[in-house]
Amino acid sequence: MPALEHRSPVTVSPANGRAARVLQITDPHLMADTDGTLLGVRTRESLDAVVQCARTRYGHPDLLLATGDLAQDASETAYREFARQVSVFGCPESWVAGNHDDSELLTRVAERYNAAGRHLLIGQWQVIMLDSSVKGQVYGYLEPEELAFLEDALASYPGRPALVSLHHHPIEIGTQWMNAIGLSNRDDFWRVIDRFDNVRAVLWGHIHQDLDLYRGDVRLLATPSTCIQFEAGSTDFSVERLAPGFRWLDLRSDGTIQTGVERATDFRYELDTDSTGY
Repeated sequence: MPALEHRSPVTVSPANGRAARVLQITDPHLMADTDGTLLGVRTRESLDAVVQCARTRYGHPDLLLATGDLAQDASETAYREFARQVSVFGCPESWVAGNHDDSELLTRVAERYNAAGRHLLIGQWQVIMLDSSVKGQVYGYLEPEELAFLEDALASYPGRPALVSLHHHPIEIGTQWMNAIGLSNRDDFWRVIDRFDNVRAVLWGHIHQDLDLYRGDVRLLATPSTCIQFEAGSTDFSVERLAPGFRWLDLRSDGTIQTGVERATDFRYELDTDSTGY
């Protein structure tokens, strides 16, 4: 579990007092092998395509959120490659682990790139990044210390609208095979969230899909992977031929969010659609 100091607030200042522009990149599944592939997709190349697409369309954002499965093989080389590619944005970053990551190693590498801070004050907002990874498991779980961190952050800044982010999905989704590998203690998570009216959105990765729903007044957002995409609504493991993507978010001073998903539609790849897992 990342050290406590990474939970201390870090201030990020958007340029010219405008809405804070945030980019989310998730599930790149990089490998130490420069030619490493996932179901036929070269993950370094697909991440590069997404980064170049985002850089062309959005220039320098105010903050980059990396929400897990940065590496497929949990290697330091993969984390350093991720850092190299996203450095073109020239902005503050925050990384959290997914089920394919080594959380402690990821955090040590993130420290070198000032990307280990997990409570960020940006414009009028706060962004809270939670580590839901469980060593050796695919499902997610928020340790009591993580839930306490979430509660303390929300209580300490009640006047700031909050974006809460993690790797694993905290709701059931229409893709049946993924329901068992989401956040296993989601009721504990929502008990904290429901106590605070400043939570505006919850953002995650893991499901390799675009999702935009509401739970009461809280917006629920999931984002495509920068490599392979899982077929929405499938009962068993299945992928679909959609381009890799990312999410942009504008956190406005009035507490509202504008957001959308963009895809690197020019990226060409051969997808193994017969695979029964990854």
